[in-house]
This record gives sequence, structure tokens and C-alpha cells, in this order.
Amino acid sequence: MFLTTYFFNKLCTLFYGAWSWWWDTNNIFFLFTLIVLAITWYVWIFTNNSKKNQPPLPPGPRGLPVVGILPFLDPELHSCFESLSRTYGPIMRLPMGTKVGIVVSSPSAAREMLRDHDITFANRDVPELASAAVAKGDSDIVFSPHGPGWQMLRKVCVREVLGSATLDSVYYLRRREIRNTVKYLYSRVGSPVHMGQQMFLTALNAITSMLWGVTVQGQERASIGADFRVVVADSMELLGKPNLSDFFPGLARFDLQGLKKQLLGIVMRFNRIFDAITDKGPRLEGGRQNKDFLQVLLQLKNEGDAKTPLTMTHLKVLFMDMVLGGTETTSNAIEFAMAEMMNKPEVMKKAQEELKTVVGKDNIVEESHINKLPYLQAILKEVLRLHPVLPLMVPHCPSQTCIIGGYTIPKGARVFINVWAIHRDPSIWENPLEFRPERFLDGKWGYRGADFNYFPFGSGRRMCAGIAMAERMFLFSLASILHSFDWKLPEGEKLDLSEKFGIVLKKRVPLMAIPTPRLSNPTLYE
Repeated sequence: MFLTTYFFNKLCTLFYGAWSWWWDTNNIFFLFTLIVLAITWYVWIFTNNSKKNQPPLPPGPRGLPVVGILPFLDPELHSCFESLSRTYGPIMRLPMGTKVGIVVSSPSAAREMLRDHDITFANRDVPELASAAVAKGDSDIVFSPHGPGWQMLRKVCVREVLGSATLDSVYYLRRREIRNTVKYLYSRVGSPVHMGQQMFLTALNAITSMLWGVTVQGQERASIGADFRVVVADSMELLGKPNLSDFFPGLARFDLQGLKKQLLGIVMRFNRIFDAITDKGPRLEGGRQNKDFLQVLLQLKNEGDAKTPLTMTHLKVLFMDMVLGGTETTSNAIEFAMAEMMNKPEVMKKAQEELKTVVGKDNIVEESHINKLPYLQAILKEVLRLHPVLPLMVPHCPSQTCIIGGYTIPKGARVFINVWAIHRDPSIWENPLEFRPERFLDGKWGYRGADFNYFPFGSGRRMCAGIAMAERMFLFSLASILHSFDWKLPEGEKLDLSEKFGIVLKKRVPLMAIPTPRLSNPTLYE
């Protein structure tokens, strides 16, 4: 006991002696240190109190250090997320590398984000390849940050280029390509046709015709179109590959997979094609009826607002947006529609009877017939319910931390809206896995995203700008091939309706179908 007391007293003497010396020689430094410690303590207390007052982050699986849940995700992300949401709820957090992923699978949460907090969620989580291709997304209507530049592009697309007046003025270009498809299918009577591939070519030819079909004619148009098809195919293949840089942005500068280098090569090829088209010069005589999209855009560029000018860079990116956004989406939706109708022949028969009544078997389909075909329109709506072309939408990115459904959604998170899961929710839809167009005959459902039980084109200010063109292309194309032909599977072929996840949802097994003529006169196929 004595030794313990002795050593304790000695220790105190040494300590107080050292302290006294330090205080005498460093009192100014001491005061400074004390102030820094006090501020640090105050900030720590304030931050922790703020966090305590904030709702928690959404629930979700923990994942592994660094990589998070990435190694455990099934490639079919739409169904994988739907399965996880059954465990963790309709608002779910997923650690995805250095990114925080948020998955929303309920109409109420989607409504909060896309209507109640529309401006907060008006920005996109921009993929690294999109940043590399279009100057960090600043010229692209899909990924541009919300602001004057994006508003200008949106106005140009919705009101001018993809508005009813312009779409009506280029109808004859659209019609020409769809009639060419009917003619080709007639040459394939009795033989299997790869439906997805053929409808992709139809959509691509129709869209490129509307883009520059007046400006470029003849063999040159066919040559440019062939080059453009290769660029589009290469772009879609590249953009469909997983990119490490999207989950670990710090690795982007190293381009470990070489994807950025490949994409920049594709961009250079596209620029050469675009320059070849624009070098032909605008042919604006004869009024609006003789214009294609390119000429409309060039005129808008010349007459544009000085504050937010429409540049040639904008035009190039808008071209790619229209092609990439309007080809695979349309062709895959038509392929799913044909597969579902061949699986339920009574639906195809009902659609063909409607066409027979409205159009007649001694006549061909025109776009003016579409408004008189409610059952065909119901087929489109049901296809987009069961197989939405963008099952997870384009990811949103909140510009500030906010509260959704009682959870904190952090600024900069990658937000997926699982519209595929919402459209198949049994609490919303009766027999949700059944293909039944009749559920849309009451006219209740539209495409404008007002009802968050059904919003295949998104909702809010970032919803799809090309709805009008998509609706026209799908309905006109499908009506034409249904009215002109009966369809059956090749002998011994089994119908497969399974899906494959990608940028655009597609059939896992391509649909092969055999056409048989329906029209009364062979000249109607010319």
C-alpha cells in the first residue's frame, strides 16, 4: 500500500511538473488547441444530433466491403430487385461499389419522388460512357442536368421535332418504310421470319427516313443508312455491357475495360456520318411539308435563342437519342406483342377482326385508321404493362438529401424505379401475369404518368419525350403486319415468353414466325 501511494504521488508530481512547464511555455498554443477541440466537439455533437433527428436510410442487404452487393446481383436486375424488395420493402437501399443504390417498387413511393419531389429528382445518374460521349451529358436530353439547357432541348423535341405537326408532315416517309416491310414479308411467305430483327430494321429505316429522308436520296441514302445501322448496333452492344466505372467512379480515368476507348471510336464514326448528311445542305423550299427532322432542326438552330442556343453538338446528340430511343424499344415491344398474341390466338383474331371492320381486306392500313382501333391500342398498353421497355427506367439522382416514405434518400444516390414490379403487383392488377388487353378498354389508363399504378414512359418532367412517335410507330407497324398476314410458329417450334434484361427489355429467345397473306389482292402488297 505504501509503495503504491509513493509511486502515485511521484507520478502526480512528474505530471503536474510537466504540465506546469508546458503551460508556462505554450500557453498561446494551448489556448488555440483548446478552441479547436471545442469546435470539433461542438460539430461532432451537432452532426450526431442532426443524424439522430433524421429518419434512417432505407433497409437493405449489407453486402461485402468495397464491392457491396454487386457480386450477388442476378443479371436479370428487374426481377432480382423485385425479389429483394419482398424481403426489404418497397424502398430499398443497395450498396453498389462506392455508389448508394435506391430501389423503389411501390406507386406511393414513386409518386413522392416523381411528383411531390419532382425537381429534387429531376437529374439523372449519368453513366460514365454517356459522360464520355456527350461532354459529361450536357448536350443530351436524356442525361442533361435539369436547367435551361435541358428545358431548351425538351422544348425542341416535344413541340417542334416530335410534335403532331412535324410527325404528320413526315408521315409519307414513315409509311414508305412500313410498306417496304410489308412487301419484304410478302416475299417471305411460308418461310420463318426473325420478327425482332425485321421490326428493328423497320423502325431504324423509318426513323432515319424521318431524320434525313428528304435531305439525302437515292443510293447515297442507302449507303449512309447501312453505315448508320452498324454504328447503332455497335453502340447498343457497347452500352449494354456492365461498366466498373459506374460503380467505382475513381477508376474511370483508367478505363480498365477499354469501353470508353471503344465508344469514342463509335462517336467518331457517327460524326463522319452526320457530317456527310449535313454537308448536303438544307432544302427548305416548298414549305414545311418537304422537310425532314434535320431540316426542322437546322432551321431552329438558325432561329434559336441566344441565351440557350441550339448547337450542332445538340443536333448530333439528338439524332442519336432519337435513333437509340426509338429502334430497339419499338421493335422489342412489337416482338413481345406478336409473341403474346401467338400464345393467345383469340387476342390476335380479335385484333384482326377489328382491322377487317375498320380497314377492310381490300385496303391497306393507314395511320388515319389508328384512332378507330381501340382494341389494338389496348394491346399496346397491355404489352407495355407486362413488358415495359425500360423496366427500371433511366436512373434518377437526387440533387439534395430528402425524405421519401419515412426514409432518408441521400444526395447523389442512384435511384431505380422498378416499374416492371409495379406493373405486375397483384395488389394492383388482377391476374397480373396474364396477357389481357381487355383490362385497358375502359379508357382509364394513359401514358402521361398521372397514375403511378401504370406509367410505362415514366412521369414528371423527365418522362419520355418521344411518346407520340413511339405510339405511332408501334401501332402503325403492328396494324400493318397483323392486317396483311396471318402468323404461325415453325413446325415443332415452342413459344418462349421469357425476358432478358438490358438497356431495353427484350425476348430471351427470338420469335420466329411464318407469314401467310390475308389481303384480297396481291397488288396490295406492292
